[in-house]
Amino acid sequence: MKKLLVIGITLVLISCSGTEQTNVEDSGCFSTGSKTYKWTMVTTWPKNFPGLGMGPENFSKYVDEMTCGRMQIKVYGAGEFVPALGVFDAVSQGNVQLGHGASYYWTGKVKSSQFFTAVPFGLTAQEMNGWLHYGGGMELWEEAYAPFNLIPLAGGNSGVQMAGWFKKEINSLDDLKGLKMRIPGLAGEVFTRAGAETVTLPGNEIFLSLQQGVVDAAEWVGPYNDLTFGFHQVSDYYYYPGWHEPGSTLEIIINKEAYETLPDDLKAIIKYAAKSANQEMLDEYTARNNKALTELIEKHNVDLRKLPDSVLIELKKITNEVMEDFIEDDPMAQKVYKSYNEFKEQVINYHRISEKAYIDTRELD
Repeated sequence: MKKLLVIGITLVLISCSGTEQTNVEDSGCFSTGSKTYKWTMVTTWPKNFPGLGMGPENFSKYVDEMTCGRMQIKVYGAGEFVPALGVFDAVSQGNVQLGHGASYYWTGKVKSSQFFTAVPFGLTAQEMNGWLHYGGGMELWEEAYAPFNLIPLAGGNSGVQMAGWFKKEINSLDDLKGLKMRIPGLAGEVFTRAGAETVTLPGNEIFLSLQQGVVDAAEWVGPYNDLTFGFHQVSDYYYYPGWHEPGSTLEIIINKEAYETLPDDLKAIIKYAAKSANQEMLDEYTARNNKALTELIEKHNVDLRKLPDSVLIELKKITNEVMEDFIEDDPMAQKVYKSYNEFKEQVINYHRISEKAYIDTRELD
């Protein structure tokens, strides 16, 4: 009887143990019952805008999935919670925990922020990811944002952009004189020195500004987004290449105080969700841009043109002058520029015999 009793108790314990393990596995989450975090994310993009606007949405989705709902991030589009260009201050001041935008919008506050989005005639998307994650770029980005109570992460990349939409032909540098163009960052300063008048506008104001003649030209992103905004309806010429933004990195910014309240596993999930969103955006643009360009040309009869080499050469000369003046009185900008340039020279040398050589070879008949 004693032996039978022991065997019976053992079977019951094994049965209960097996049932409990099965329930945990079936739930799909091993952290049920833990504290839930509900954060807010503001962006510089229209809500659910293709490409750019989906970066924060994907980030939010990945965090929710990887935390099994322990961390929920509500995303607001531009103007829904704060103005498009109010994202930096909102996150810095702790009014919200997260933001998504482009760092070069904040050069008035942090001069070196320009380098973490794009520099005219600078790094491509692939090269930017290399510099940020393996060339010391992220450490410098963190240092630049530390005084503002912010932690930055790469949060997307559009790849090489287009030079923009113009209402008149550009055959020489003289054609830029007096031209009013929407173009942000250092590229805007380059155009200004070339004789143009430049303005900064959020994406949702560009179409109306072109339509009403507030600007004569505008750059936004590339075919995928430009088709969505319908710029072909209010402009005559579509120029390439995007000398001004060869690989525009977007950012996720986190309020540092809020971040430090998180357990280590959620901190790690935020980091890797950002990396995933960063790569996914570039993949999407790579897949969708040519299809959109084909539609612009074949369906909407867009006049696609390459900027003359003579214009590009002059713009590059002006860019070099602008860069020297830009960093002159800012030690942090000088520090970042030095790192950026050193990496660029190294990667150019390698890509000359790898990426560029292969692409040239692929074009051979």
